[in-house]
Amino acid sequence: MSTPSIVILISGSGSNLQAIIDAVADKRIHANISAVISNRPDALGLAKTKTAGIRTIVIDHTKFTERTKFDEALTNQVAELNPDLIVLAGFMRILPKAFIEQYEGRILNIHPSLLPEFKGLHTHRRALEAGHDQHGASVHFVSNELDSGPVVIQAKLPVLDDDETSLAARVLKQEHIIYPLAIEWFTSGRLSLINNRVHFDNKPVNEIAIWQSDTLSLPR
Repeated sequence: MSTPSIVILISGSGSNLQAIIDAVADKRIHANISAVISNRPDALGLAKTKTAGIRTIVIDHTKFTERTKFDEALTNQVAELNPDLIVLAGFMRILPKAFIEQYEGRILNIHPSLLPEFKGLHTHRRALEAGHDQHGASVHFVSNELDSGPVVIQAKLPVLDDDETSLAARVLKQEHIIYPLAIEWFTSGRLSLINNRVHFDNKPVNEIAIWQSDTLSLPR
C-alpha cells in the first residue's frame, strides 16, 4: 500500500505547517507532504518548507486579473499533484465551489474557535468581548459554507486573565497538537466523511474528539 500524500496550502507564517512537518518527520503522521502551495510569494512559511526539502509552489493571486483565473491555476496544480488529502494551514483564500466539491471529504482546515462559535476573523477578540470562559480551536472538513464543515476535533482551554495576544498564543499551541492528530487519523484510514457526517473507525460519530488539559477523548 502506497504512502498517502498531502498537499498543504498556506498564505502566512506557517506555524501549523511547521507542526505538520515535524509530525511527519517524527512518524506521528504516516504520510508524505508532496508539496506546499502558497498564494503569496512572501509567505514566511515558504522558508520552513524549503528548509525541510519539500517542494514549494507559489501561485501569486495578485498576478491574476480575474479571481476565476487564480482558482483555475490552483485547481490545475492540485489536480496534477493528485493528493489523498488537502490541508489548509492559514490559507487566506476562499476555495471555489467546484474545487471543494471535487475534493469533498478530502480537505481539512483548522479554525481558532470552538465552532460553530465565532466563524470568520478576529475570533480571540470576539471571545473576550463576549465574556466567554472557554475558548479553543477546531479541525473540520471544508464545505462550501465558510467555517461550517463537520468538526473532527476541538481543543478546549479556559480563558484566564488573557488579552487577545496571550489568548491567541495559548490557542495556537493547542492547534499544533490537534491538527497533526486529525491528519494522522485521516491518512491512516480511521477518519472519513460519509454523507456529510464524520466517521471514525468506520462508525458515524455522535460526539467529536476533545483535547483538554492534555487529555484526549476520541470521537464516539
